[in-house]
Amino acid sequence: MARLIDELKRDHVAIEAMLNRVKDTSITNKEAHQLLLSAQAMLLAHLRKEDAQLYPVLNKAAQADQGLKRTVDFYAKDMEEISGNAIAFFKKYSADDAVIDIEFAKALGRLFATISRRLRSEENTLYAAYDKLHH
Repeated sequence: MARLIDELKRDHVAIEAMLNRVKDTSITNKEAHQLLLSAQAMLLAHLRKEDAQLYPVLNKAAQADQGLKRTVDFYAKDMEEISGNAIAFFKKYSADDAVIDIEFAKALGRLFATISRRLRSEENTLYAAYDKLHH
């Protein structure tokens, strides 16, 4: 497996772990806010890494492979929507004075489910395509 894919998968594990930790009702609001800020920073760094190192390779290969092009285009469009939802969530809930209540719990649950689904899907599809190109 390519080194980049190993790194990206480790990022996935760390992002999910942080978001899971925020769900823990025994942590304080302050701890939850700090975790959200860390998760947001890690997610943004992860996206920048994908944009700089993963997508250029896939887009180049997609020029000669229509199936791969459709897949890459789908993931890019899907990520725009997920990013918008994630940014709105982090903007609303990462402030020190944001209320951590049932609405927060529901929003976090939705975000976590969406991001987890996306991470698994990326690993099974995009990362597998990248690995194939590097063997």
